[in-house]
Amino acid sequence: MKILAFDHIHIAMPAGEEARGRAFYAGLLEMSEIPKPPQLAGRGGAWFRLGEVVIHLGVETDFRPARKAHPALLVDDLQAFVEKCRAQAVEMDTQQPPLEGYERVHVFDPFGNRVELMQKTG
Repeated sequence: MKILAFDHIHIAMPAGEEARGRAFYAGLLEMSEIPKPPQLAGRGGAWFRLGEVVIHLGVETDFRPARKAHPALLVDDLQAFVEKCRAQAVEMDTQQPPLEGYERVHVFDPFGNRVELMQKTG
């Protein structure tokens, strides 16, 4: 028996904020929204995919943003993402301790959840 891979990452969001989630995950991160199964669609939220990366935004009644726990997404042009985030006034933390083999920044979705963007160096 062994774990094969991640299926998806679930990130909490407040109720009724799907448009803001779409602007960040589909707009800024350029992920495609994928339909939720009919039996889950009534719960709110939204699902996104880009290649093998799948993120589920799910409504949490007593929502509190995840400021520490986070997904880390590998990107091919970190500087382009940083510039895009700055242009859209996305909250960012670019002062990350060095991590050998990577450049990285933390950005925060519209709900305050941390998302790490990483680019391999060398």
